[in-house]
Amino acid sequence: MKSFTAGQNEDGVRLSRFVESVTHQFPRSMMYKAFRNKRIKVNGKRAEPDTRLQQGDLIELYINDEFFPAVASASKQKPARRQPPVQIVYEDSNFAVLYKPARLLCHSDRTGDPNLVDAFAAYLEQKGEYNPHAEQCFAPALCNRLDRGTEGLVLAAKTYQALRDLNTIIRDDLMKKEYLTITVGAPPAGRHIAWLQHSEKNNKVRIHARESEGYKQIITEVTVIRQGGPFALCRIGLITGRTHQIRAHLSYLGHPVLGDIKYGNRKMNERTGLKTQALCAQRLTFGRIPQENTLHYLSGRVIKLDNPEIIRQFDRLISP
Repeated sequence: MKSFTAGQNEDGVRLSRFVESVTHQFPRSMMYKAFRNKRIKVNGKRAEPDTRLQQGDLIELYINDEFFPAVASASKQKPARRQPPVQIVYEDSNFAVLYKPARLLCHSDRTGDPNLVDAFAAYLEQKGEYNPHAEQCFAPALCNRLDRGTEGLVLAAKTYQALRDLNTIIRDDLMKKEYLTITVGAPPAGRHIAWLQHSEKNNKVRIHARESEGYKQIITEVTVIRQGGPFALCRIGLITGRTHQIRAHLSYLGHPVLGDIKYGNRKMNERTGLKTQALCAQRLTFGRIPQENTLHYLSGRVIKLDNPEIIRQFDRLISP
């Protein structure tokens, strides 16, 4: 038997999710059998899988030790991968808004390259705000992601409650995202509507002018800020947020994002030498957030990235 005490980040977590997080290779069928046989208890009493934990609850799991992960000795632990310093744009006790430079991954992948979420966890651990050995089922998490080649703002939750509430804000469209981009030529300004279909096989999208079966509507707002030579610096407002929406929609309009290898202009990319798309998530504007959301204090708040690299990039491109 092993026992755990629910902490702040377990408050409100489903008991079944908690059990899955603290066990290893524990079949779901066996987990639900343990629930039926009263081998999973909260505060000494039988509990159901959908029980919501509260901070301070005592969770007792009468489960074979083989289903709990072994604790590695200090001599066998792998050294932590060195992560880049975190650049903070905004931070409070619940979450932070981070700057992700181009080429930095949001999450780890098979390359083993440094990534933003691990860098954020290391930052909080250094500050004493996160102890990975004390947490049962929560780790600092990103609430939105950017492609590897895109720079800009990323939301990062410090607590489980903040993670839930930020995801609610995003799901309920209570936050507007604006991007800066450099395009080949100046796209037509205004609000553009089209329909997009994403292919999981090649991770690429197709766009139609009219509604079609299997396609989802996209709405993209375009404002041309500056023009110079064959390039334009544009502000893009996402009314919908689909996979590759900005890159594919601008390409469809005949003015692709500079440096985009999937939807872009190959000759112009080669001419400028850009190997990643010139795209930056530059501004977040929060709408009216309900009082029951712990992040309601963000209502009307604008968080933006001042003087992003993409502006200097544009200036270099148009300089004589």
